Amino acid sequence: MLAYLLRRLFAAAVMLVVIVMVVFSIFFLIPKWAGVDIATSFVGKQADPAAVRAVAEKLGLDDPIYAQVWEFFKGIFVGRTYAAGGDVTNCAAPCFGYSFRSEQAIWPVLTDRFPVTLGLALGAAVLWLLFGVAAGVLSALKRGTLWDRGAMIVALAGVSLPIYFTGMLSLAVFAFGLKWINAEYVPLADSFSGWLGGMILPWITLAFLYAAMYARITRATMMEILGEDYIRTARAKGLTEQVVIRKHAMRSTMTPILTMLGMDLGALIGGAILTETTFSLPGLGQAVLNAIRNQDLPVILGVTLITSLAVLIANLVVDVLYAVIDPRVRLA
Repeated sequence: MLAYLLRRLFAAAVMLVVIVMVVFSIFFLIPKWAGVDIATSFVGKQADPAAVRAVAEKLGLDDPIYAQVWEFFKGIFVGRTYAAGGDVTNCAAPCFGYSFRSEQAIWPVLTDRFPVTLGLALGAAVLWLLFGVAAGVLSALKRGTLWDRGAMIVALAGVSLPIYFTGMLSLAVFAFGLKWINAEYVPLADSFSGWLGGMILPWITLAFLYAAMYARITRATMMEILGEDYIRTARAKGLTEQVVIRKHAMRSTMTPILTMLGMDLGALIGGAILTETTFSLPGLGQAVLNAIRNQDLPVILGVTLITSLAVLIANLVVDVLYAVIDPRVRLA
């Protein structure tokens, strides 16, 4: 197990370097090759030439590429200093970029909005795993019945309907029509009940989309596994159907589900833009949308980095869970 963990940690470290290189290329290298003035993108098209030149000097855009990459990578771990003549700007570690428009580091902006997005992602994940997997398993066990057909119709509707449609519909019905729920977001530090009330509809709306996908994947995987030889052997040995499903079929079914969960949860932690915009949640997704509107490139860069890291960490956790569920994975 220890050797397996060390291999996965080493692979994650290598992937971290690759992520930083790719993000740097997207925001600095490719635009330069395309003839785009990177300094203007960071400071804004309305800035005077002196301000643009100062930002270019602070970012070290005239330095060799390897030096720029090193400064970019080093800033994430030990911080970075942006200097142009006598003007010095310090960005404390971890430095995920600096907005020369708002004159503030990006990391505090991310940490301020991150708890909102994390709460949204984790709450929705619990709901879609609970209901999606349960619906998929029951549909596989009751194949061809009214329950199976009804559950798959609902799952198809969940996959097909845009999330902003279901979000606006739930707001119109439950918040403004029936007035069962107060959809206004309240910070967790102010009131737990108020926070919970404001998050219920976003959780359900987001979970409805993902639960539908998980139900279909679970149903297909479970039906395939129930036809395997080792399942028939377990039944032939006299094991009850409950034991066969719980201890044998479900362990194999969880592998693709965990794979999807690692990707989906990591991406959502980077910001569920449509959900946060629909319900006015001050999370990372809303920060990205505001940055696009204001053309604040450093914020987009910072969220891109933290999204990539979230996916990396989520998949590392999934790799560890693989080894717990199926010990044969440790040999891979």
